[in-house]
Amino acid sequence: MNQDLTQQWLTEIQVLKEQMAGLQGDRDAAWESAQKWRQLYNTEAEQRRTDAQLSQQAIASLKADLHKLQGLEVEIMAVETPVTAIQQEIEQLKSVEDLQVKLMAVIKERSRLLQALKTEQDNHAQTRNSLTTALGDAIDSLTRERAKGEKESQNNS
Repeated sequence: MNQDLTQQWLTEIQVLKEQMAGLQGDRDAAWESAQKWRQLYNTEAEQRRTDAQLSQQAIASLKADLHKLQGLEVEIMAVETPVTAIQQEIEQLKSVEDLQVKLMAVIKERSRLLQALKTEQDNHAQTRNSLTTALGDAIDSLTRERAKGEKESQNNS
């Protein structure tokens, strides 16, 4: 009877070992699966962060374009606006704060236009100098060619 009981215990121990090995395998498989899911989650999160950053950059670019277009709108309005339209715009200003905001916008636009004018004048002066230099070089070259041609004519005569 002792031997039967011992055999029974050994069999049960062997079954428990096999179950434990199976459970350890299941645990390892679950761990690997969790690792894969973590990696997928991290990849997806990184992609979302990248997309969000690109979207923020696109929004900033669009806002800059909008401000630029609004500046052009103000510029066009300033060039093409008749006096009555200007007077109507002034009448719409209700407070000193509104007037200050409008004055700031006008001063900024004036500064931007003055800078653009200065840049254009600098570019014009540089172009004029380049063209003058090129014209001078062409005249010198033509003069040399004529002198060379006259010399050859005299030598042939």
